[in-house]
Amino acid sequence: MSRRKPRGRPLDGWLIIDKPAGLTSTDVVNRVRRIFDAQKAGHGGTLDPLATGLLPVAFGAATKTVPYVMDGTKLYRFTLRFGEARDTDDADGQITATSDVRPNDAAIEAALPAFRGAIMQVPPAFSAIKIAGERAYDMAREGRAPVLEPRPARVDRFTLVEQPDADTAVFEVASGKGVYMRSLARDLARACGTVGHIATLRRLRVGPFLEHHAIPLDKLREPDDTAPASPDLLLPVATALADIPALALTEQEAADLRHGQVISLVALMGRIPAAADPNGGLARAMAGGRMIGLCRLEDGLLKSERIL
Repeated sequence: MSRRKPRGRPLDGWLIIDKPAGLTSTDVVNRVRRIFDAQKAGHGGTLDPLATGLLPVAFGAATKTVPYVMDGTKLYRFTLRFGEARDTDDADGQITATSDVRPNDAAIEAALPAFRGAIMQVPPAFSAIKIAGERAYDMAREGRAPVLEPRPARVDRFTLVEQPDADTAVFEVASGKGVYMRSLARDLARACGTVGHIATLRRLRVGPFLEHHAIPLDKLREPDDTAPASPDLLLPVATALADIPALALTEQEAADLRHGQVISLVALMGRIPAAADPNGGLARAMAGGRMIGLCRLEDGLLKSERIL
């Protein structure tokens, strides 16, 4: 029995889309896959339909590096609208409560420190988290309010950028993976003695990918062009790992790692980058300027994590 040939072109690499508002992340991936006539594509971190900004799309071999991109720092800018709570915690939802309280700069600045560092966060009811096999947003849409437990989150930076008027304030947040901006906005408003929701949200960075890498979805090809988009638009697979410290290996060491062997960190003394954590940290294994794969430093050894 012959295996069916996969449809599309075998492409490898990353495409950074500047996502427009109103589309889901899956909508964008499906559209991009069609435009490139690509066999395999996925995204590196969901954006809500209301959100705009960086949505990294991985093709082919790049899909193997998605977890490392999602582990990277994310940078967001959002506008918090005070005075209205919404069931989705953003402007797309229904109003569930109102308040006349409008915090000033001083009240906001006083509340912010509690939301920095290692915090516990209750995800929004409208989120993709599974509860007993069901998605929270499916339960919420059916009027069965999901009971979501607080979960750990890491917020590296949470700053007030400006307060254009009494009703709105603009913030920038740098965070680890799995931090919900909608929850931060909701909880900060509560800490200021009022209610609120996200009016606009934009993602400015995902790991090593920055705004200057991003291409608007409608600029991928001319409207009257039916040919697949050019693979020249793709960034190399290894770009995703650019913010993981690089470790130079000899060709022999690289060959050993490829064959599943481990290398003593003592043999690598003087070459281990300062940014690499010897207690379980990752490093990019490089040989002769080529990236071999990812390795983990633990128990005094260098072990291959993923050979590319």
